[in-house]
Amino acid sequence: MQRGSDRLSVHRDDEMKHELQGLLRSGHPTRADEWHDPEPSAEDDPRVAGGPVAPGTSTASLAVVRLELARFLSRSAFPASPRELAGVLRRGYAPDALVEPVERLPRSARYTNVQEVAEALTKTGRSTRRGNA
Repeated sequence: MQRGSDRLSVHRDDEMKHELQGLLRSGHPTRADEWHDPEPSAEDDPRVAGGPVAPGTSTASLAVVRLELARFLSRSAFPASPRELAGVLRRGYAPDALVEPVERLPRSARYTNVQEVAEALTKTGRSTRRGNA
């Protein structure tokens, strides 16, 4: 049933399917000019496809955890306790995988910047993994 709201004609639609057929079958770019292809991800790009970064996982390096924390914590959040930081993270809709490790930090601790929090989280994650191993 044709509704008449298509932006493209049937012929153009078939032509586009034919253009994409090689890409879909081969699984890699089929263009002759490389500049048309999207850039591959770099080694130092943050992991996006695997979901949110969780401190304490094997792939959560200090730099990646610091980057994720900096996305949600501003300078005005410091100095702060883990409880205060967790509140700021929750208000900023940070993923639970990032908030929960912050809540587990020692309550008596005070942090003056994102670097200190990231160091505490990665140190805590390493000691927890060693204890489980």
